[in-house]
Amino acid sequence: MGILEGKRLLVTGVLTDASIAFSVAKLAQEEGATIVLTGFGRLSLVERIAKRLPEPPPVIELDVQNTEHLDSLAERVGEHLDGLDGVVHSIGFAPQSCLGGNFLNTPWEDVATALHVSTYSFKSLAVACLPLMKEGGAIVGLDFDATKAWPVYDWMGVAKAGLESCARYLARDLGGHGVRVNLVAAGPLRTMAAKSIPGFKEFEDSWPEKAPLGWDLSDTVPAAKACLALMSDWFPATTGEIVHVDGGVHAIGA
Repeated sequence: MGILEGKRLLVTGVLTDASIAFSVAKLAQEEGATIVLTGFGRLSLVERIAKRLPEPPPVIELDVQNTEHLDSLAERVGEHLDGLDGVVHSIGFAPQSCLGGNFLNTPWEDVATALHVSTYSFKSLAVACLPLMKEGGAIVGLDFDATKAWPVYDWMGVAKAGLESCARYLARDLGGHGVRVNLVAAGPLRTMAAKSIPGFKEFEDSWPEKAPLGWDLSDTVPAAKACLALMSDWFPATTGEIVHVDGGVHAIGA
């Protein structure tokens, strides 16, 4: 019997089988959960990747900037699941001008997009799913340590700082509904999102050397396992927390 036996989960952000969300979905099924995936844009791509999971799940469209998509999300998920016990927010995007050392010159319009998709969507997704979480549950978001100013990460770093604050406020407001809200701050991984960051090689070169436990840039399983643990019944009184899965880099000075 798995730690998610009988759990019903919504997992966003499965783009390729290198995505953290893909590992979450795969391990969740192996641990007994039933899942639904969301996709944005090329749904056929997500559907193709979904077929690589142990049990290919339904895929529904979700653009977190589309009010109609959000307003109808509970109904559309409800066509496949009779409720939700867990939600994984693995959504982030920033226009290229927001990254790569252009911090002082990024226009507000691009910053606004980054904040809407990467930060505000955490609240939007939580509110959209709340009608299906009548028995409580857990919402887990994917983070990257926002306590430092990282090379090339720029406005996405600001968006992640907002995400961390958003998680605390959601933890406050959803606690009365029995819903826990936590983040997993993963170290750098060679996902599609990472490949879009100019200068990402700076992280690749330095992170494994800094990490006390070492760090495998291609292994998404540790971060996924943390997500599963937080959605399981083993963290019943934990909310507003950030769990670092980065080999220990966050705890080490220069």
